[in-house]
Amino acid sequence: MTSDTVVVTGAAGFIGRWVVHELLERGFTVHGIDDLRNGSQRNIAAFDTEDAFEFTTGSVTTRDDVEAVLTEEVDFCIHLAAEIDVQESLDDPDSHFEANIVGTKHVLEFCRENEIALGLVGTCMVYDMVESEAGIDESHPVKPASPYAGSKLAAENLAESYYHGYGLPVTIMRPFNTYGPFQKTGMAGGVVSIFTNRDIAGKSLTIYGDGTQTRDLLYVTDCAEFIIEATLSDETTGEILNAGTGTDISINELAELIASEDTEIEHVEHHHPQSEVEKLLCDPAKARSMIDWEPTVSLAEGVSRLREWLKSHEEVSA
Repeated sequence: MTSDTVVVTGAAGFIGRWVVHELLERGFTVHGIDDLRNGSQRNIAAFDTEDAFEFTTGSVTTRDDVEAVLTEEVDFCIHLAAEIDVQESLDDPDSHFEANIVGTKHVLEFCRENEIALGLVGTCMVYDMVESEAGIDESHPVKPASPYAGSKLAAENLAESYYHGYGLPVTIMRPFNTYGPFQKTGMAGGVVSIFTNRDIAGKSLTIYGDGTQTRDLLYVTDCAEFIIEATLSDETTGEILNAGTGTDISINELAELIASEDTEIEHVEHHHPQSEVEKLLCDPAKARSMIDWEPTVSLAEGVSRLREWLKSHEEVSA
């Protein structure tokens, strides 16, 4: 057990709530902050009775909100709060600039002032998505193709400047496509959650484009463990680490895996082809080497867990 205190920004989001859950399981005191624009109070309701958990409704874009939670009593900060929609960033880049760059600057400043080690959760979307059979490792060239990716890469660069310029302990993490319980099941959700939700509801699974595009799909509890291990490790300070399974699957194959016997699968023209990535495959060797981390939940098992959770929580739309 530990007496360390961790602040989690974006604590009421999909990944954030699982990070909070794992930290509490490990005996940490956790202070979460979220403006509830993308997150939900429902996601963290299970922690209401936890003495070790405190929640603040606030935004990382507001300096006073960040100052209120990142105090000298805090040992670590896991920064997940962000705007994360590729197409929305193309339509409204200002919102992503404010949340992902200005918000990160506020977090960095108060981490620096109070000597708080920072785990910054980035995204695989910063990479140059060239056609390659090899997995993407941390030395792969970056090429942000949207204001979302650009703002996340800028946040990483800013964090690196605090590491090199001030000696702030910073670890940067780039998870690949994460799925699981508490993820949204509408268009803002991930493909696994969308497909599973529609299958339970007896609706067809709609594939945009030809379905040959691939994804490396990481179950959310594996992702949460990666984020915590990377943040807490002294070995990862100043490093960038990917998280993924090292295996990709085409959207066509994913649909076949999820679809029940009577569920139809249909292809439609992609409505936002500029936001599509043809191949996403992670090389997680660095995380395996540095923090002895490997995913433990297979895709079949993850889909099964998600299906049971959706059924039990009545998430399925009518």
